[in-house]
Amino acid sequence: MSQEEIQKTITNILVDKLGITRSEVTADASFIKDLGIDSLDYAELVMEFEQNFNIRIPDTDAEKLSTVNSAVKYIGEKM
Repeated sequence: MSQEEIQKTITNILVDKLGITRSEVTADASFIKDLGIDSLDYAELVMEFEQNFNIRIPDTDAEKLSTVNSAVKYIGEKM
């Protein structure tokens, strides 16, 4: 899966599951600061990543996924 496909999937998760508008989801967007995701939404987001990409994200790694771009890179490396 290419990084573009990963980013598209992440964007769809953010739009479909958390109700964020597509235009807000940029590569540099911070999940918490820019997209307003709280800790409960963040936990749900990590679970969605695990299910959609069929990977396991340890809590210590999940804490490092602060932006859309960092999530794309991390998921790309795990796959």
